[in-house]
Amino acid sequence: MDRLAAWMDERGLGSGPLTHIELLAGGTQNVLVRFTRDGRSYVLRHPPIHKRDNSDETMRREARVLAALAGSEVPHPGLIAAEPGLDVLGSAFYLMEPIEGVNVTVEMPEPLASSAELQRSMGLSMPAAIAALGTVDPVAAGLADLGRSEGWLERQVPRWRKQLDSYAQFEGYGGPDIPGVDQVAAWLEAHRPTEMRIGIIHGDFHFANVLIDPVAGVVSAVVDWELATIGHPLLDLGHLLATWPGASAVNVTPVGSSYLPSTDEVIARYGELTGWDLADLPWFRVLACYRLGIILEGSNARADAGLAPREIGDRLHEHTVGLFEQALRLVGD
Repeated sequence: MDRLAAWMDERGLGSGPLTHIELLAGGTQNVLVRFTRDGRSYVLRHPPIHKRDNSDETMRREARVLAALAGSEVPHPGLIAAEPGLDVLGSAFYLMEPIEGVNVTVEMPEPLASSAELQRSMGLSMPAAIAALGTVDPVAAGLADLGRSEGWLERQVPRWRKQLDSYAQFEGYGGPDIPGVDQVAAWLEAHRPTEMRIGIIHGDFHFANVLIDPVAGVVSAVVDWELATIGHPLLDLGHLLATWPGASAVNVTPVGSSYLPSTDEVIARYGELTGWDLADLPWFRVLACYRLGIILEGSNARADAGLAPREIGDRLHEHTVGLFEQALRLVGD
């Protein structure tokens, strides 16, 4: 924190000691630290203790996306400053504005907890957030090169299968014990959409990756932008539906609410806000299950190698199995 304070001095970000330092609960992949300096609050986002090969590039990417979204209708934390180099803290990192909101997969405070109206509003604000993101012009936002749009649809299955195969590098990993991997992949290849819509996607959009204003009952910020890229915006809607509370026997993002809108209402809200044809949505729902399941299995492999807590690996593997079971049901329909 002393090195961070010196770095802030060079950028005119307050003066004096860093106080009220608090490690924030949240994502399993990165470190979040909230602190105060000179009367202003900050949140530091930093890679995990055991950095992945792409951890520093991920920090740079997140900071770039947050900077580009400034002034847009997408609810997001404001970027304060970023450090792409490794000399200060041994990793790339950035500082962002704190957001007043709660992770409802962890807690649901009043008045949200007692209000059916606010909980329904919260649910409908989820598709609204990704509708706002999906309609941002990547070129105008300066993010056209954030990912490759050419051949995006064709790349999805082999790209994520390659990711799954790469986990063999982790010593002690026994391989993926996942139902229907090949069957789901074959269905995706056989039913691939023919038209591509280019947009910015969050890449991991669900209740655990947003903060909710418990008084207004709306998304106050979308967080954890590490998988943001250029792609088809319907993938974000697919991820939201794949992780919607009650969508799977294994509740990937448990939310204690019986007043959430149905998935049909979520789809209708997204369609109303974007005006898009959603005929290809089933494909993106299956792709979301396939992609997210494979991503989560990485923590299981890392846990087998002693690079992540065993309980987290077990829990996320269970989510992976649930996502693939959901994909198999969708394929069967």
